[in-house]
Amino acid sequence: MHTRQIADSLPADFADALARVRDRLGSIGLPVLFFRTIGSTNGVAARLAAAGDHVGAIVVADEQTEGRGRLSRTWFSPPGLGLYVSIVLAPRRARADPERARRLLTLAAGVALSEAVQACTGLSADLKWPNDLLIGRRKLSGILAEAVSAGAPDESIVLGYGINVGQSAYPPDLADRATSLALELGRPIDRAALFADTIAAVARRYEDLLGGRFDAILDAWRGRAPGSRGARVTWVTPSGLQAGVTAGIDGQGALLVRTGDRLERIEAGEVTWR
Repeated sequence: MHTRQIADSLPADFADALARVRDRLGSIGLPVLFFRTIGSTNGVAARLAAAGDHVGAIVVADEQTEGRGRLSRTWFSPPGLGLYVSIVLAPRRARADPERARRLLTLAAGVALSEAVQACTGLSADLKWPNDLLIGRRKLSGILAEAVSAGAPDESIVLGYGINVGQSAYPPDLADRATSLALELGRPIDRAALFADTIAAVARRYEDLLGGRFDAILDAWRGRAPGSRGARVTWVTPSGLQAGVTAGIDGQGALLVRTGDRLERIEAGEVTWR
């Protein structure tokens, strides 16, 4: 997809839904760029951020041809069946402990998306460290936060998320580990309303970050992440495969895992739940 592709007009139902929550968006929502088809919303948002101060900009697409998740994975992004959104944020503008705000951005976004899904559909989605929303053991949504360096002020971060909304079936390699709101609820979902609710929820939790209300974010995350305690996990270290039992998260958002008589602290990387 050409990097200078011109944005399409935001669909009327999306524009109307966003207007209804405008007073809850704070600094988020200008501009809003919509694309019928794009390679990656994160890619477009990163180019915006690198070109200058575009904090608060939203990029949303009806389809991604190169959607991506953590650890170089792809994100299945068929047209009209999901939400594919990226927002340019600057958590280092936080009034207290900017580095901690940066570290907690992904967890804050997870809380926001879980809250928005519940508010819009009544469905409760669990959080899995560090960036997934689950229904049972199947993935509903993923989050990808990427730093932007060249030209971006305040070390802007592009916060991207995908939510499976209307899918009724998945390719064989995803069928046993992915789900959608429509599959779970057995009815169509208003994507425009969900889009607006997610933006408003992210704006609220972003304001918590900027205001230094870290405990509110951490407490909300722990309340929506039952697997963060008592779950058996494995992960790879330079010395080999490790195994243990989750023991929560610390104040910086790192996953705590008890293995034998030690408490390990995992900040990043691949963790497999058993």
